[in-house]
Amino acid sequence: MIDIKLIRDDPEMVRKGLERRGDVFALDEIFEADLQYRQLLGRTESLRAEHKKASKQLGSSREKPPQLVEEMRRLGEQITALQQQTRDAKSALDSMLLELPNIPHVDVPFGTSEADNVVVRSWGEPGDPGFAALPHWDLGERLGIIDFERGVKLSGSRFYVLKGLGARLERALISFMLDVHAEQHGYKEVCLPAMVKRDCMESSGHLPKFGDNLYHDDEDDFWFVPTAEVPLTNLHRDEILAAESLPINYVAYTPCFRREKMSAGADTRGIKRGHQFDKVELYKFTDPEESDHELERLVHDAESICQKLCLPYRVVQLCTADLGFAARRTYDIEVWAPGCDEWLEVSSCSNCGDFQARRANIRYRPRSDSGTQFVHTLNGSGLALPRVLIAVLESYQQADGTVLVPEVLEHYM
Repeated sequence: MIDIKLIRDDPEMVRKGLERRGDVFALDEIFEADLQYRQLLGRTESLRAEHKKASKQLGSSREKPPQLVEEMRRLGEQITALQQQTRDAKSALDSMLLELPNIPHVDVPFGTSEADNVVVRSWGEPGDPGFAALPHWDLGERLGIIDFERGVKLSGSRFYVLKGLGARLERALISFMLDVHAEQHGYKEVCLPAMVKRDCMESSGHLPKFGDNLYHDDEDDFWFVPTAEVPLTNLHRDEILAAESLPINYVAYTPCFRREKMSAGADTRGIKRGHQFDKVELYKFTDPEESDHELERLVHDAESICQKLCLPYRVVQLCTADLGFAARRTYDIEVWAPGCDEWLEVSSCSNCGDFQARRANIRYRPRSDSGTQFVHTLNGSGLALPRVLIAVLESYQQADGTVLVPEVLEHYM
């Protein structure tokens, strides 16, 4: 959430920052809602002061003058009515603020579409296997490790079943990534619920913006997580963190659930996009002054998984038009899949600044004699399946149709 004080004090900066995303936002309506809320709040506080004064007079009087008693009753009714109006005005203002995306960092390249994203570095070269590389959907079926037909029978389109060594490879990748991040990169592993309350989705920035893409249990108002970012954001909701504890680094594996609304085409083949998938997530709570540095470390940690798997990849900085709703700066990591003949995004590493922390009310106190400030939050896949599985299958396939196991996974297999 953007700080309302920032909108009041520097509306032109906020307007220009949001316009860089390629959209127009109704800041004038927010100004009016904020003014109405502050006026109502001021009137309420003024009447409370009158009520308090009248209450003192009534308490110090031996007799209870009828006119003073009536004045107390009248003020009480007005205060009650104004309190409700003030709550309604605050709710309306917050609803508008929740619709605003984060302001891009000044260093984010301007763009009008994903075509304006910038490749900042690459590692490895997509090699020529010397034979016609098969896409994973053909490989998986021939090896008997991906069953599309039974996935559809169980749950419908965009579902599949991993069988035998396919299931074991998925599990091996998850365990490998968790171990690397926990043992080598210093993240604390946590096991999280796959369903959360509505306020968790709001705090992370997924509601109200992306409600149509989320799976929801209406009866109990539980929301299935689209990413572990959601519960990780809320681990410290409404807390004041010790400055010396920052940065706090978490890693978690969860199944993820998202509605995939796609048109027909090559993008729908195989297991690249599904309504349910596995992902290992990295998350950081940081000191604001260190968040940009911690983003670079986060990207490096995610890259290391690609390097250990010997998968060629590139790091892409997203332009303003392609930034996620909560992000102020983002780097995507894309691995090469020779069978699909394309780069597949396996991680999106973002610095959200205080955008999520403000929604979740997560603060820290820089010094013992200072007030509190909002922390910065960072997140990134470390990495996302099944696209890593796709890249491994297609990159390690042999001319005879078999697939070698990457050396770092042999122990897990």
